[in-house]
Amino acid sequence: MSLSATTAPPPAASPEQAPRKPRLAHRLARFDLKASPYLYIAPFFIIFGIFGLYPIIRTVWMSLHNWNLIAPDRRSFIGLQNYVDLLSDDYFWNAVRNTVGIFLLATIPQILLALFLANTLNRGLRWRTFFRMAILVPNVTSVAAVGIVFGTLFQRDFGVINWVLSLISVDAIDWRNTTWGSWTAISVMVDWRWTGYNALIFLAAMQAIPRDLYESAAIDGASRWRQLWSITLPMIRPTLIFVVIISTIGGLQLFTEPLIFSGDSLGGNLRQFQTVAMYMFEKGIETTTTAGYGAAVAGMLFLMIIVASVLNFLLIRKSVR
Repeated sequence: MSLSATTAPPPAASPEQAPRKPRLAHRLARFDLKASPYLYIAPFFIIFGIFGLYPIIRTVWMSLHNWNLIAPDRRSFIGLQNYVDLLSDDYFWNAVRNTVGIFLLATIPQILLALFLANTLNRGLRWRTFFRMAILVPNVTSVAAVGIVFGTLFQRDFGVINWVLSLISVDAIDWRNTTWGSWTAISVMVDWRWTGYNALIFLAAMQAIPRDLYESAAIDGASRWRQLWSITLPMIRPTLIFVVIISTIGGLQLFTEPLIFSGDSLGGNLRQFQTVAMYMFEKGIETTTTAGYGAAVAGMLFLMIIVASVLNFLLIRKSVR
């Protein structure tokens, strides 16, 4: 045989002899890879669709009607008339003013104090775990208990707050029957309840910042204030935006604290601290014949929250870089 002759290739295996691919297992694996993420998140969206999306759509539909809760035969479609009436409703604009005032009076000090507490707890303190747990205690306290206790503290004649103010020769303040007094009392309740919660969120974000940045800044002579402004705030900007938006949503939906402080949905004898959520409750639930009008109030509150959240997002993103 010649050395230049090539060896003939082995005969090809017949289709019957070739190993069959596990087609079913392969298809199941591809299906699991593509479909399993949607299956994992499906329970949330199903529950949200039932208890979140459907009520929103239902509320919008109700706002377009003259809706009576106890007499379905008296319901009639009126289009945008509820919204037109709402824009000329003095009680509604009074509720908007109260809501925005309490929101600003509560949210700004709340976020600043939460940043201060988080920055303090991020240092090498003794019993840090105890303090971190302690600032969360107000958040797990019943809001009804908070409202009752602070309502007692802010009593005009026998309240502890007025007693303390009397020690520095300040006359007793009628917290419930004055606009600024009621706003301040409710804001203190809100701040006491939510400042620790926001501080823990800020603290979690601060602990993710590399310590080398602070050490380098300290070597360069940067003070703690400069480190906070130039390192901490820019590094936790996403968390700061999240906290501001969540606080905005909660502040504009304020309902339980002023309701317990007042005892009814009117928010005082002159509606001096009636919020939009309380006005919605008054028109949509307590007055059964104006449920459609109450739904329109809810629609306007939803729009207020969207506008305020977008403005806060743009403001924080621009100011903290």
